[in-house]
Amino acid sequence: MRNHRRRGLTALATIASLATVSVLATACGSDDDKDSESDGKVHITVEGWRPGDEQGTIDAVNKQAAAFMKDNPDIIVEPIEWEWNAETFSTQLAGDQLPTTFRVPFTDTKGLAERQQIADVTDYVNELPYAEDFNPSVLAAAQGTDGKIYGLPTDVYGVGLHYSRALFEKAGLDPDQPPTTWDEVREDAQAIAEKTGQAGYVQMTSNNTGGWMLTTLTYALGGRMESEDGATASIDNDATREGLELLHDMKWDDQSMGKNTNFEWGTINEAFAAGKIGMYMSGSDVYNALVTTNQIDPDDYGLAALPLSDSADAGILGGGSVAAVSAKASPEEQEAAVKWNDFYRERKNYDPDAAVADAKVLAESDQPIGTPTLPIFDQETWQAVEDAKAEYVNVPQDQMTSFTEGVFSQTLIPEPASHTQEVYGILDSIVQKVLTDEGADIDALLADGNEQVQALLG
Repeated sequence: MRNHRRRGLTALATIASLATVSVLATACGSDDDKDSESDGKVHITVEGWRPGDEQGTIDAVNKQAAAFMKDNPDIIVEPIEWEWNAETFSTQLAGDQLPTTFRVPFTDTKGLAERQQIADVTDYVNELPYAEDFNPSVLAAAQGTDGKIYGLPTDVYGVGLHYSRALFEKAGLDPDQPPTTWDEVREDAQAIAEKTGQAGYVQMTSNNTGGWMLTTLTYALGGRMESEDGATASIDNDATREGLELLHDMKWDDQSMGKNTNFEWGTINEAFAAGKIGMYMSGSDVYNALVTTNQIDPDDYGLAALPLSDSADAGILGGGSVAAVSAKASPEEQEAAVKWNDFYRERKNYDPDAAVADAKVLAESDQPIGTPTLPIFDQETWQAVEDAKAEYVNVPQDQMTSFTEGVFSQTLIPEPASHTQEVYGILDSIVQKVLTDEGADIDALLADGNEQVQALLG
């Protein structure tokens, strides 16, 4: 078995504010209706695994699908390969190339609901035993502006600083003492670059991830990209300016960010797992993908709490996914999809017995168990689930203690409220300009970006 484990479960404190295989990624509209009519069963396609995931991940999903169908003999579940991508999602949605149920970022739910592109599943969610127990701030991410529920919130995370213990050691740094300030990040990045020849620190820049991470850096330094109600742009602020100046100086003065500045979520994970990056920011749950898709050596991995400035407004960006259902699905398919998402994604976060059953399946396929995420319900529920699955934990949690012991004392800040992905796209170009043009005019870039975002907000 892959040695993900180092010690027993490290407890997180809650943050209250927050088996058929197919390669055809087609929607379950009329074709599924025909199948349902022919055998009397409800057929749905479901998001199964990411492109590039190892066979163990696929096996685990199919085992879960088989168990679900045994409990629900009137439903046929077909897991497929699929992953949300900002560049392709709209095209897939318009072309009916999505599974019946799929995950979208917290930021996208309201827009999809307003455009009637995902189904109102309020009645089906309210039938679940935990419907009254969601953390209200988490459930809000799955609700439309009409207050109705458009999916189940899952995969809640806070952004952390992921770092290579191997490169820290090669650079003469202590891997058990990751940086706690941005000055230390800069110093450690420079040491890694000079002593190992690898990029000491890298930032995502493309496919809306550049904007996502610039927003994260802004939050960490005490700024915001929009007003709380999403009506007013605030891109041109001192914290964003400070963050861009830091990136500029690390890239051009320290030369600690490497030559490649074109990274998104998947490619930065790949480079990090290959030992080419010392540090980068991403969601706290990214270790799962680093293992199942990128085959990282667990001994090389570390996760630290994101450094924050002294500003009273500083905090970490928090987000997650909503397991939504296609608006083109029939009522029977919508109900079946919610049942599947309850079984596969949500119940394990509420029911200790379900958490153990899920952990057993993951363990059989050597999948990571125990990667840090944040609570969807309350602290008592979360702790009961964590205690129940503790004996199955196989990730190196002692290499994540900086995050797990520090995150609960940090303020969790939601992503910008309005036109989030479009805003991130505008910010992408700003980050790219700063990292590709040594003479980039940061003040002018921020002023222009602010005008563009305000035009979006109206």
